[in-house]
Amino acid sequence: MSRREEIVKTIYENYCEDERLERTRHGQLEYLTTMTYIHKYLNDGARILEIGAGTGRYSIALAKEGYNVTAVELVNHNLDILRHNGSGIESLTAIHGDATDLSMFGDDLFDMTLIFGPLYHLYELADQHKAIDEAIRVTKPGGVIMTAFLSIHALMYTNYLYDGFKGGLEENFTDDYRVRHFEDQLFTGFDIAEFEDLFSDKPIAWLKTVAADSVLEYGERWSGLEIDDEDFELFSRYHLATCEVRELLGSSSHLIHICRKTAGEDSK
Repeated sequence: MSRREEIVKTIYENYCEDERLERTRHGQLEYLTTMTYIHKYLNDGARILEIGAGTGRYSIALAKEGYNVTAVELVNHNLDILRHNGSGIESLTAIHGDATDLSMFGDDLFDMTLIFGPLYHLYELADQHKAIDEAIRVTKPGGVIMTAFLSIHALMYTNYLYDGFKGGLEENFTDDYRVRHFEDQLFTGFDIAEFEDLFSDKPIAWLKTVAADSVLEYGERWSGLEIDDEDFELFSRYHLATCEVRELLGSSSHLIHICRKTAGEDSK
């Protein structure tokens, strides 16, 4: 087992991933936003691959809608929960696997590929490219690839502003404020332009980059922010109307890069 796999295993065996998108308002908003954009690009009869499926919140929901879903998960603890929660759903297949090696799949198989987690824990540039390249390879030309990533700037506000900002700077940036990635970060964040540049010279056409949860994680963690159902509905509408606005993206903890696989000639 690699050092990276040990880190990821330790994180998710000691964390209740199964409730992450339900127990907080920022988790609920992340789920709402992500599902909204999934449905924007899904066609009837689409075959979906989710890489880093966790305990299956997205995969199970989409399989229940009737889509053929294959869920790949690295952490056995999460995979066991996914299989339990998805038991009896014939259109769902759950298998063990790593985002950097999808050799169990042939080329051009899936209409939509979702990578919602692996890029939080891929610290080496080579591994980041492997995961992206593998996702592109198994997606059909014309298919959509949605990749979640973390904003380094939102992480700084959320994790370090109130406690240990100096340590946060040293951990996440070089002296000239270039973003750092290394294993003991556990979760690694990206500058948005830096993340989008990972897709340069690949056979994709960029569609959009979307903020998934706005400032809610920061607000809930540090100010005790509480939002009743009425205000959450209003904020959700506002967020969905503005979540592609470029100047707002970096304040969202979770973001989604959305692109379409081309035949090569129209790549970004």
